Amino acid sequence: MCSVQVGVKRLNNQISLSFRQTKPHKNYAHSIRLDGDIILGGLFPVHSRGDRGTPCGELKKEKGIHRLEAMMFAVDLINKDPELLPNITLGARILDTCSRDTYALEQSLTFVQALIERDGSDVRCANGDPPIFTKPDKIVGVIGAAASSVSIMVANILRLFKISYASTAPELSDNTRYDFFSRVVPPDSYQAQAMMDIVTAMEWNYVSTLASEGNYGESGVEAFVQISRETGGVCIAQSLKIPREPRTGEFDKIIRRLLETSNARAVIMFANEDDIRRVLDAAKRNNQTGHFLWVGSDSWGSKISPVIGQERVAEGAITILPKRASVDAFDRYFRSRSLSNNRRNVWFAEFWEVNFNCKLGMHGKRPGSLKKCTGLEKVGRDSSYEQEGKVQFVMDAVYAMAHALHRMHRELCYGYPGLCPRMANNIDGKELLNHIRAVRFNGSAGTPVVFNENGDAPGRYDIFQYQINNRSTEYRVIGSWTNKLHLKLETLRWRTGDPSLPQSVCSLPCRAGERKKVVKGSPCCWHCERCEGYHFQASEFTCELCPYEMRPDINRTGCVPIPIIKLEWHSPWAIIPMFISMMGIVATSFVIVTFVRYNDTPIVRASGREMSYVLLTGIFLCYAITFLMIATPDIGVCSLRRIFLGLGMCFSYAALLTKTNRIHRIFEQGKKSVTAPRFISPASQLVITFSLISVQLLGVFVWFAADPPHTVVDYGEQRTQDPISARGVLKCDISDLSLICSLGYSILLMVTCTVYAIKTRGVPETFNEAKPIGFTMYTTCIIWLAFIPIFFGTSQSAERMYIQTTTLTISLSLSASVSLGMLYMPKVYIILFHPEQNVPKRKRSFKAIVTAATMSGKLTQKGGDRPNGEVKTELCESMETNSE
Repeated sequence: MCSVQVGVKRLNNQISLSFRQTKPHKNYAHSIRLDGDIILGGLFPVHSRGDRGTPCGELKKEKGIHRLEAMMFAVDLINKDPELLPNITLGARILDTCSRDTYALEQSLTFVQALIERDGSDVRCANGDPPIFTKPDKIVGVIGAAASSVSIMVANILRLFKISYASTAPELSDNTRYDFFSRVVPPDSYQAQAMMDIVTAMEWNYVSTLASEGNYGESGVEAFVQISRETGGVCIAQSLKIPREPRTGEFDKIIRRLLETSNARAVIMFANEDDIRRVLDAAKRNNQTGHFLWVGSDSWGSKISPVIGQERVAEGAITILPKRASVDAFDRYFRSRSLSNNRRNVWFAEFWEVNFNCKLGMHGKRPGSLKKCTGLEKVGRDSSYEQEGKVQFVMDAVYAMAHALHRMHRELCYGYPGLCPRMANNIDGKELLNHIRAVRFNGSAGTPVVFNENGDAPGRYDIFQYQINNRSTEYRVIGSWTNKLHLKLETLRWRTGDPSLPQSVCSLPCRAGERKKVVKGSPCCWHCERCEGYHFQASEFTCELCPYEMRPDINRTGCVPIPIIKLEWHSPWAIIPMFISMMGIVATSFVIVTFVRYNDTPIVRASGREMSYVLLTGIFLCYAITFLMIATPDIGVCSLRRIFLGLGMCFSYAALLTKTNRIHRIFEQGKKSVTAPRFISPASQLVITFSLISVQLLGVFVWFAADPPHTVVDYGEQRTQDPISARGVLKCDISDLSLICSLGYSILLMVTCTVYAIKTRGVPETFNEAKPIGFTMYTTCIIWLAFIPIFFGTSQSAERMYIQTTTLTISLSLSASVSLGMLYMPKVYIILFHPEQNVPKRKRSFKAIVTAATMSGKLTQKGGDRPNGEVKTELCESMETNSE
């Protein structure tokens, strides 16, 4: 036999997975080989990634040794199981990936040696004989790898059947690219959803992401970012990446960049164990203990190694880990391993040195160790031991392959002991794939093992929080995730001791009554703007105007009816007018009673009894209308207001106009002839007066027919800028124009009466009432001229209702008071206190009366010598007698 170099030609490779163990055959420098009828490959990160220039670094006790021992233990159990793959032995070829995808690919070429056709046509031995090739192991499938980047590299290049126990990159769920890949751990798309649900439950909407460069970290963060975009409500402040070969100071730079968005305290981490440890260390160096809220993926899980020496920085970290359970049988198996009974594991001696911190002879891997290993050390007794978290999944992956092969054997080799030719020579890949995807069994920890159409396991996670209690540290289970989150918020503990959730938000929530004005390009950042005026917060982002009859509530989150007010009896605006009116009513009633009692006395008769009673009635109504104006508006009150508002003035000025007109006509007629003018008798005067009054009543009735009285609530009158002060005013539906029209006729009478008063100003002072009527009308005009600017000038005032009502009622009362005081109080005074002047005088003819009036200027001195009022009384009596 000779040594040869051969060219190789790749075949179409469809390789399957299976294992079985037998006696150890030969140890390879970087692999473990267990012989069997069906050989399964295994990829494990026995060593960490080496520094620059070296492929491999330090030994990984848990992620490397525990896991590969779990594969060999599972192979042992399957080979001993008479029900699973009976008469068929599983073997294994286990390689070290050194946590590096390129190195793993180089090592994995071992798995495809059997698929390489060796061309020896150009090769001859020295003696001329053809070369003899050793037949390599045919690897049916591979258990592994741990890192997603390694799994992607191996699956993409070699297209081996793989069942991974730890690769969670969402990319591997692509059935068109990785159709031979399956895994017993859920993909990171589930994990990303679980982490998103955690962030949402914590009410964090502004977070940063941090990923280790490679498929696991980048795919995990990409899945998280994609979910955040689809669901909304969570914004990514920064997405940072940790290089594969970080330079000095790289992690300090990462911490500084995270602090640029200091409000994004929550950091979503899809990073490997070594990177997590270095990130925490950098945060500690930069005095950021307690600032960041770490949310770690399953690569952090419940591991102790990332947090050793930096517990305070990691305190409060929330981590996620596929739901798992410890396999007690493996614990017993691993604790029983020793240097003497575990020679098949080529890395076990190195593990021994690392685990017990000793050195095995002069060729040991730890030259710096002072202590020498005895070989009698015991795992768990002389060193700490805790089962690595993925042991369960490694065993489930091996059992999944075994069950698939068992189903295939039962279908192809039914009743055939051992491997039949159909399985021994070549296993059809598509057929085996169908059996793998159809697997369903309870795994090593009692949890069901199934695969979906993409080869993914269902998402089941435990949620942990790293807590420090009484100087002890622990990962405490705070919830779980199976399609949806179940979180026990009461179990959470934070560094500050504050039970409330820490915040990781770009902007604090707006208060009630404030809307969010979102910052362009960042939907989680906003400014809060208060809803002003009569606007309320209709939604998170909008303010809307309340209906006209409503105003915002105190929180501006809704609208409430505007309070309705009216002029109250106890209001100062009502008390003053009512007091004046009551005094006026009392005085008017006193005058009426006095005139009725002394009805036949000369001074009452000289005043024109009938017209005086009409005038006093009008004065009384002017006072009484005050109470109608203050009363609570309803249909009855509004009707009475329309009737009596102008009626009192109409009575008064119709009577005064008739009187002044009579005097004017008498003296004008006297200048022409001695014949008395027509219609100067009391009956005629009453007819004229009530004719004038009837015009007012007719106008009121037309108003009733055109616009029936009703009440309204005026929300504009007191609609102040501050809605709190806004009020609706209950009032009769009488506009300012209607009010002026109602009073307009009375004002017209008043103006006409004033004109006649001016015309009769030349009448002797001693004649009748011309002068008092003149003074009355002048004063009344002044009152109403003052009323108009006050009434209309306050139409925009918030106190409009009060000012206008008070002004109107007081103006009416003052007008009545002027008439009462100037026309009747002097007469009452004479009647009550000077009855000696209230005596009849001799009668004269109309001609004599007019002549006397004409000559009154000459009689002024004479009148001064006579008793007060004699001339006036005489003339009045004569006029009354002649007119009758």
